[in-house]
Amino acid sequence: MAERKHHSLPGSLKLRASVLAEVRRFFAEREVMEVETPLLGTSTVTDVHLHSFEVRTHDPSQLPLFLQTSPEYAMKRLLAAGSGPIYQIAKAFRAGERSRLHNPEFTLIEWYRPGFSLADLMDEVEQLIARLLSRQNIPRVTYGELFRTHLNLDPHTIALEELKQRSDELIDVRSADLDATDYLQLLMGQKIEPSLPDSCFIYEYPEAQAALSVVAPDAEGVPVAQRFELYVDGMELANGYFELTDAAEQRARFERDLVRRQQLGLPAVPVDEELLAAMEAGLPSCAGVALGLDRLLMALGQNRDICGVISYPLD
Repeated sequence: MAERKHHSLPGSLKLRASVLAEVRRFFAEREVMEVETPLLGTSTVTDVHLHSFEVRTHDPSQLPLFLQTSPEYAMKRLLAAGSGPIYQIAKAFRAGERSRLHNPEFTLIEWYRPGFSLADLMDEVEQLIARLLSRQNIPRVTYGELFRTHLNLDPHTIALEELKQRSDELIDVRSADLDATDYLQLLMGQKIEPSLPDSCFIYEYPEAQAALSVVAPDAEGVPVAQRFELYVDGMELANGYFELTDAAEQRARFERDLVRRQQLGLPAVPVDEELLAAMEAGLPSCAGVALGLDRLLMALGQNRDICGVISYPLD
């Protein structure tokens, strides 16, 4: 079969190469060390919204392996071992993700900064974006402010039944088995994201969306997740956390995920015991972020489809 011609390939290759070179310069100037971690592991994420590729060999006695959805867990093990500030340009894999913004195989720029606050990390992300995209003075708004302004509801205190009713009024909800996070994500995607400025940071997410971030009170005393997302041109570009270091709390969150997976009929997955052991040994106070390289290239090249910036997207 003849291979399809990719008319924009030379230009996209050069753009990717120049961006990667600039990213490496950026971190070298700040003495952040580049690292590599394995793509295959014996465990994977428990998050119900992320689906891993399972890899099996011809040996039926061997436990399945998983392609990693991000390098986060392995990089945290390096931090606990004393690596200091680190970054990685890594391939990541997520099953079932295919759209103009998603390819099952994609590239992340992920980095961790011991001693940084969440605000420190937002500042550094903004410095990188200023260098690569010439976007400066990016506005910062809380998740709660967005929902109160656009939808006149408080995402942190609204009861599930009221949230369900409001969602039914505002959007087309096609599933009955949704929790508060599902409803809020649908409302964010359909009613708020289209109205966002060309660049903005959103921070202080609901406690239920903490994932691997710390939960702490906001200015009003409401528990919120100490994490942010950066949106550029309507796309989520980066996702950053003030990282949870409490191994017992992290295990409890993993176990809650596994219960929810069972409720949704999703396969059980093995918890990453090596990550938990590293956290018990002592993960330093740090902030970390994952930034989508392919989406960054989309913004740079004004591409509306991720296929335009990947050499050979999965058909």
